[in-house]
Order: sequence, then structure tokens, then C-alpha cells
Amino acid sequence: MNGELASDPRAYILGGNASTLAFTSSLVPENRQVTAWLVPLAWTPIGVVLGENWQRVGIAADNLAGWTDQTFDPADERSFVSSLRELDLLARIGWEAAVPEALTDENVVNVDDLPDDILDALTHAPESLVQCAICRRTCVRDHFVWNERRLCAWDYHATVFGKRGPWRDAPYEERLFETLPNAAYVAGPLLEEVKVDAILAIDGVDDALARTLLNTTIAADAAHAHLAVRTAGGYTLLRERGSEVPAGETA
Repeated sequence: MNGELASDPRAYILGGNASTLAFTSSLVPENRQVTAWLVPLAWTPIGVVLGENWQRVGIAADNLAGWTDQTFDPADERSFVSSLRELDLLARIGWEAAVPEALTDENVVNVDDLPDDILDALTHAPESLVQCAICRRTCVRDHFVWNERRLCAWDYHATVFGKRGPWRDAPYEERLFETLPNAAYVAGPLLEEVKVDAILAIDGVDDALARTLLNTTIAADAAHAHLAVRTAGGYTLLRERGSEVPAGETA
């Protein structure tokens, strides 16, 4: 950190929890307060996502450590706080820098203090976050939308891929492809909860060919219900699990 220009965008992460990451770019008090920024977080099946909209807060300069401990309660299993010793040292030397436009692993000065999932989040672009329409969990705005409701991955998988989802027992008519569920991705561990298997993933091929492959697969397995999902890269075909055949019996 020594020798960095004050104009270089830098961030010192103060701590985080299940919903928020806090950082500062200046430990020089103004009116006895240090400015910090609160970044919303969304925990998803594929990792943590940083939110685009930050909240600016003022913290009493003589209670920075106390604010950090109180805000990031150890009772929250996802809470962490950065080195208070290093924070005190930076405050003593009057460390300050420009506020970055986005947090990255290159402009955060104390990456060694961060849990792996937060560190990984710094390598991805921030997203617009909202609350899930069902459980109110923070989620990525446009990853999972069903019936004009924005859902978290857990509620989307349970709702759309559950028993009441739009399952079919026959190949899709051409017009029905326009009504397929649209998801950013399909999360394997969440399929386990609804007893569903992903049996075909299609990515990067001509759309007409993809639809033919989907319908051919469905037609060849008429004993099960299927559900095609449009994903960011193409399609995923799901199949409901049938009842297991007891030992000694045949299907």
C-alpha cells in the first residue's frame, strides 16, 4: 500500500455478512466521521454477486472498530471483519484514495482478509439486485423471472421445476418453444430437492437443430414427463424421476 497515489482508486474492506460488504477509501475523518460504502450481496448457487447500488454511510472516526464488530455480528456464519490492527495503522498514517467505480481484486488493498467466496465475487461484474418475490432473499434481478415475478434460484427451481411446473409428456409444438421457462442457469443441487434430472444440455448450436434434439429426446422417453428450459447459452432438458422399481420386479 505504500507509495500508491491518492488519486488511484482503492478500497479497504472493513467486513461483511450475508447481505452486505462494507469498505472505505479514506480513513481521514471529515467532521469526525469516516465515510464508508455498503455494497449489497446476493448469495446464489453459483457464488456471491456484488450489487451495483452502494449506500454511503458515516462512521464515527473514534468508533470504527466498534462499528465493524457491531455491524458484522459473529453470530452470522457469513460474517467476517478485516484486520483491526492494520485498520488502526492506516488511520494513523491518514490513508486515503479515490473511490473505485467497482470493486475488483486489483483495487482492494486487503484481499488476504477476504473469504474465498467474496474474493471470487470481485472477479465478476456487479449486477442489479432485488428481493425475491416469494422469500425476500436478495437475488440477481434478471436471473430468474416467472410470471413477471423475480425470484431467487431456490424459489424458481421449486416453483417452475416442481410438480406444478409446465411439464410435458409429448414433444413441443413449434409455437410452444416461445413459452419455455427462461433461466440464467440450471443448478444441479437444487434439482435434487425437486427430484428432477437434467438429461440434456445444448449450447452454441443452431436453434432449429437444438429444438429437434430436444423433441427427439422427449419422444424417445415417453414414460417420463419433460421440461425444456431456455438458458443463457441454449437449452437444458429436464426429466421427472420415475418411481424406483422394487428389487425383484421389472419396470
